[in-house]
Amino acid sequence: MPPPLLFPLSDLDLTRTLWSREQIYQRLPHRHEFQLLDGVCMVDPPARQVLAFANIKNDAWWVRGHVPGRPILPGVLMLEMAAQTSALLLKMAQTDHDEFIGFGGVDDCKFREAVKPPARLYLLCRALDYRPRRILSATQGVIDGRLVFEATITGLTLRD
Repeated sequence: MPPPLLFPLSDLDLTRTLWSREQIYQRLPHRHEFQLLDGVCMVDPPARQVLAFANIKNDAWWVRGHVPGRPILPGVLMLEMAAQTSALLLKMAQTDHDEFIGFGGVDDCKFREAVKPPARLYLLCRALDYRPRRILSATQGVIDGRLVFEATITGLTLRD
């Protein structure tokens, strides 16, 4: 039995986009193929939560090779999407935070369903612990109300 969602999606307007792809990547340094998020539907600083989404398309760069004839979104890309969502959460909490936030680790990861294009993957993220150089976040991926993956993501401020 999957765990409950981090927060109920039924209470949210999933058609509303608060931050566009362009606005997300004004906050995050990722470029080209690694601009994986398409929008943010909800930010809730007091609750330390954010809801982002990624449109999983039939012509995505990974479709041709993973797996030919049966494209499945690689789990590592789902985790990268969760890490980027977690980084947005840290940026939201610390508006003067200009340092690079890197992917520091993943724990308690479970994939529950294959993600096949076309689909909209919602990424739920709740901060569990904020520190000046680290964020620990509970994350979940949801398609059509079904939990497809979950993981705890650690993000670290990386210095040159």
